Parts: sequence; structure tokens; C-alpha cells
Amino acid sequence: MNGFRLKKRGTFALMLAALMLVISACGTKAETSSPASGAPAEAAAVETTQLTWWHSMSGAGEKAINQLASDFNASHPEIQVKPIYQGKYDESLNKLKASMGSDSGPDIIQVYEIGSKFMIDSGMITPVQQFIDKDQFDLSQLEPNIIRYYTIDGKLNAMPFNTSNPILYYNKDMFKAAGLDPENPPKTYEEFEQAAKALAKDGKPGASMAIYGWFMEQFFANQNADYVNNGNGRTEAATESMLNSEAGVKTLTWWKKMIDDKTLSNLGRSTDDTTAAFTAQQIGMTLDSTAGLRKIVEGSGGKFELGTGFLPRPADAKEGGVVVGGASLYIMNNKSEAQQQAAWEFIKYLATPEVQANWSVATGYFPITTAAYNEQVLKDNMAKYPQFQTAVDQLHASADSTATSGALMGVFPEARQLVEGAIETVLNGQGTPQEALDAAAKQITDKIAQYNSTVKK
Repeated sequence: MNGFRLKKRGTFALMLAALMLVISACGTKAETSSPASGAPAEAAAVETTQLTWWHSMSGAGEKAINQLASDFNASHPEIQVKPIYQGKYDESLNKLKASMGSDSGPDIIQVYEIGSKFMIDSGMITPVQQFIDKDQFDLSQLEPNIIRYYTIDGKLNAMPFNTSNPILYYNKDMFKAAGLDPENPPKTYEEFEQAAKALAKDGKPGASMAIYGWFMEQFFANQNADYVNNGNGRTEAATESMLNSEAGVKTLTWWKKMIDDKTLSNLGRSTDDTTAAFTAQQIGMTLDSTAGLRKIVEGSGGKFELGTGFLPRPADAKEGGVVVGGASLYIMNNKSEAQQQAAWEFIKYLATPEVQANWSVATGYFPITTAAYNEQVLKDNMAKYPQFQTAVDQLHASADSTATSGALMGVFPEARQLVEGAIETVLNGQGTPQEALDAAAKQITDKIAQYNSTVKK
């Protein structure tokens, strides 16, 4: 409603003016004074920018996301964020692809790390670097080893959100019973194999790890070996899979030998199955994400003392580290400038120490902001779950290299499936590690070529 200026036109005019002001004050839009004139204001509506946030968090993660959005909305009435679960990462990305060419997609989307190359090539995003430069946002407050993954060609395309890495979980009580040092977990492939043998008894394997492509990617990084050519796809677009290189063959040979020796069990592709076996004390060691720590602690029911260690590497691998897993947040460029700016305001909010500390406590993911570790809620959580320090130390100990920065390829989701198929084939005794990895590498390389041919230069 337009403002109304009082004029001296008699009592009736004054009464009418007063009535109009009361009606205006009862309206649904707020009014402000005109800064230009200093006079009673032209009524200016406070616009509310509505944002849609697609995410892939279920369970405790979805509960935490809903709380983050609710807290932000309460403190930012001019921006209202609506989080919508879109299924697992693959499902969400497929829905985004289906929305291309329309405005039916989200303002912000959470995409897993292996979707990074596709998101950049898609032309659908506004790199967050644009907002960082405009705001002079201080990136030094964020974890450098996390930021490194998402920085491509010197530009941060997405803001990291939920970040994890894989660690070794072991049963300290079973270690003691097997004559192993419960305070000295295996650090190498060779030590892992020896510990698994010691833990195995009565024909039951001592350890297990899921057939998960993510683990193979991490084993490469921990040997400081690139997963694809061209600097892991970071100096220029990858054209060839390096899966069948020495790092891959060595890893799968070690894995298969433990299966053959019956010191390691093959429980399939589901990490949930290996976790269940571990918490039930059917095995004494496994690998899993840092984000699963609280679930494993709670799943064990306090029946045994839980230990954690770094991801093992071959004894002759002198440096390396882990690649961050999880996902980041992208701002879509088919939305208005106001919506994109509002999306950035929300993303900045998510990166604050207090929010990151609460998010980490609620979910088990790393805080991306270093100052989050100074928040009391996170200090208390670290005291409750001291095993999480292993994950933090492992992240910080990782070498700065193309291998630990993570591979980039537009067909990463498909590649991960092919890798799992190759591992499965070998563990089931249907080929040698070299043969299986040669075949998978060729398929991945062919898919990379097909993908690269579709990317606009």
C-alpha cells in the first residue's frame, strides 16, 4: 500500500488520514522510511526470498539439516530455506539432470564429491568463488585439505558441507585376547594381514571390509598414486583410468590373499553388513567412514572397547593420505541474482563455527571450519568420542598432492561401480587382479572418452 502524506484539509481529511495509516499498519507487508527524503516513508515491502535446498541426508542427517534450515529461517526472515530430501546421491543427481533446461530444479543442491567434474562441466552452477571474491570471504578459516578437493583451476566451485574419510576400526578386547597390542593398530597392509590372522580363530576370519569403490580410491591416495591421468584430472581433463597400475594390482592382490587365507571375510558391497558383523564381534577389524563412528559406538552397546587407526598402506609407500569424501553445496545459475545471493548467505551461515560444531556433533562429519573445534559442544563431543581424533589427525597428516586432492572424471559414479565389479570378480576367484583391473580400466577409459566428447570446450 502506498504511503499517505497528511495535508491540512480539515478535520475530515485528518480522520481519513489516520484511518488509512491504521489500515496500512495492519497490512502484511512491512514499511520503511525513505532514506532519500527523510520524510514519512513510501511503503516498501520487505521481500522474502524463498530457497529450495535439495539434499541426500536421511535419518539423523536429515533431522540435522531440517534443524539447520529452521534456525537459519528464524534468524533471517528475509530468506526462507526449504530443505527437500531427494534420495541418495545418485538419485538426486539424476533428478537434477532431468530438470536441466527448466527452472524446476533447486536453488542449492548437495552433490557427492565424485559428482564434482560433472557439476562443473554442466554449466548449471555459479561457482562460489564469485561470491567469495565479492565478499572477500576468508577461506583460511576453512580446513585446507578439504578446500583443496573442491578447488579446481584455482577456483572453489562448491562449498564443502559434509566431509568424511575412511579409518580403521578395531576391537581392543579382541586384540588383547589375540596377543596384539590394543594401543598399536596396524598401519600397513602387512601389519593388517598379520593382525587379521591373529584375530582369526575356529575357522572364522578376523576382519572384513566391504567391496566399496571408495576404499580403492583411498588406497590409491594412501600410496600417493593418481587414480586417473593428467594429474588426477586436475592439470587437464582425464583421458585414462590408472586403476590397473601398480597401486591397484598391489592392493587387490593383498585383498585376495587374505580372502584365500580365510583371515578376511567377503560380506559383499554393503558397509552396513560389515559394520553389523563388527559390532556383533564376529570380526575384530573393519574399515568404515569417520561419519559412522557414533553409530559403531552405539551399535556395540559398550560391549567392547573400540579403537581407531589410520587407513593402512603398503609398507613401501612412504607418503600419501586420504581423499575427503562426503558432499558439497552448489548454487544453481538458472535462478535470479537475488536468489543466488540469498543462497550464498545461507551457505556462509552453514560455514560458521557454531553451526559446523553442531552439525559435526549431530552427524559425525568433519567440521569444515577450523574454529569449530573451539566450540564447547564439539569439545564435549570429542571428549565423549576420543576415537574421532584419529580422523582429524589423519586428515591433517595427508600429503598435499594430486593423489590426495582426489581424482576428477565426469563418469566417476559409473567408474566406481565398475571398480566394485572388478573387485568382486577377483574375490570370487574368477580372474587375477591384473586381468580384472585391466578390463575395468579399459571400460572406464572408454566411458571417459565418451563423456569428454560431449563436453563443450
